[in-house]
Amino acid sequence: MSYKAPVSDFRFLFDHVVDYAQLSATELFAEAGPDVTEQILTEAGRLSSEVLAPLNRAGDLTPARLENGIVRTSPGFAAGYRAIAEGGWIGLAAGTEYGGMGLPLALNTAVNDMMSGACLSLQLCPLLTQGQIEALEHHGDDTLKALYLPRLTSGEWTGTMNLTEPQAGSDVGALRTRATPNDDGTYAITGQKIYITWGDHDVAENVCHLVLARLPDGAAGTRGISLFMVPKLIPDAEGNPGERNSLRVVSLEHKLGIHGSPTAVMEYDGAKGWMVGKPHGGMAAMFTMMNNARLGVGAQGIGVAEAAYQHALAYARDRRQGRTPLGDGAIIDHADVRRMLAMMRAEIFAARAIALDCGVAIDMGRATGAQAWKARAAFLTPIAKAHGTDIGCEVSSQGVQVYGGMGFIEETGAAQFFRDARITPIYEGTNGIQAMDLVGRKMMDGGEEAFRLLQEIEDHAETARASQSELAESVWSAAESLREATEWLLGQEMNARFAGAVPYLRAFARVLGAHYHLRAAIAAPDGVREKLARVYVTRILPEHEGLLAQVRAGEAGLYDLSPEDLDVA
Repeated sequence: MSYKAPVSDFRFLFDHVVDYAQLSATELFAEAGPDVTEQILTEAGRLSSEVLAPLNRAGDLTPARLENGIVRTSPGFAAGYRAIAEGGWIGLAAGTEYGGMGLPLALNTAVNDMMSGACLSLQLCPLLTQGQIEALEHHGDDTLKALYLPRLTSGEWTGTMNLTEPQAGSDVGALRTRATPNDDGTYAITGQKIYITWGDHDVAENVCHLVLARLPDGAAGTRGISLFMVPKLIPDAEGNPGERNSLRVVSLEHKLGIHGSPTAVMEYDGAKGWMVGKPHGGMAAMFTMMNNARLGVGAQGIGVAEAAYQHALAYARDRRQGRTPLGDGAIIDHADVRRMLAMMRAEIFAARAIALDCGVAIDMGRATGAQAWKARAAFLTPIAKAHGTDIGCEVSSQGVQVYGGMGFIEETGAAQFFRDARITPIYEGTNGIQAMDLVGRKMMDGGEEAFRLLQEIEDHAETARASQSELAESVWSAAESLREATEWLLGQEMNARFAGAVPYLRAFARVLGAHYHLRAAIAAPDGVREKLARVYVTRILPEHEGLLAQVRAGEAGLYDLSPEDLDVA
């Protein structure tokens, strides 16, 4: 079964759920009107379905490999990457000054969703480049921008981010990579980085690494870290790739999934680098890239969920096993299989709406400068990342379940979605860290943004009672329960908040998802949107009650168990 890009879902969400139209009313996004948006969605859908999706299986069966110091990518990946680059897709949301289209991040998020559903391993390459473009736009000096941005935007060169080291994972401040000043204003970068996605390849002519390192006078911890551009091939006077820099791929990781994406261990041995941003300001610059990537990774999870769902749906329509209540039809007529498929689709719609609403908020913050939009974007980002990737894992696992025993057989392809999705809750900040960020930094305003969102949900539910009374009442009640839990959470010490952070984030996502489904049901009553809303509100939303019970438990009982108590006797 081939992947079909869900273009109609994006149209509906933009038109009826996340108020995408307000973007084209701003000066910054005046070009992002209905015609341009439709053209972008249609063409991205075609590229994803017809060009990228056929590469997905080859990437899994024939992984990227390291041969004599050179990384060889999976069959067809170079041509697939060229189609992405030549179509201008990498620079979709990049600034027009250096060749980008300057279109909204929300639209780019939809495109990334479709490309991830088609072939996640390949889509990772342009996603990282997009993040690097944004970091340079905000923090690079004019010389760096002029040299790198046109080539990254065009896809001639690709970008990576280098944070993690063997001893410094989530604790980035523990890194040991050194940056020693050279006489010519550059720096000699020495150290080892791990988990470097698309750290080397043969699909583009240069690889540009953003590397976190510490200057000789850099303080301990994250405040002493600086950011450097370290290209694989040092540009010559004309800006063409020149001599090889002093860096190499030590090895490629053998992974559970995303086999077509080369994940490198990188070694820098006095490699020449150029500072990006201010000395000791590396984390601020890198977080610009990571925040872009967090929404992108949320979209990756949703994209893989979509592909897994489509795969399972096709199988359920064909597979006959036992007599169903509707006769001797396919297994889709069994109640439990119908339940799984309905919930999978409802979950995808809700997670996708969260991601697109987050994208619209980021765009409106940029276009208007309004703090209210920036606060909304900041609050939604950890939810979009964590929930989107959790749903990617859960829906792809459910896809294996729909297949039954055949889902456990690699030849069916169902397991690949499950394996590929599993990394997404881990990278770009684990989902536990996203949840801690939500109840920590994002609550430093005293819960103002959380309450504002909840008020929006309750006000809409009040209005919706006239046409969707049953659904509206359930959504209003869930939002009120979440409001009470938020008030309780704000009165707790930070570690108690952290203990309940993951269930709190998920509960918030559940209520947001119900809100978006309610909006969809009102926009399209008596159709599939209303039917999906009923599935979500009656079968998925009630989960929030148990989640909030976990939130209120705080840290009670967790530290009563010592590490020794957790040992298996």
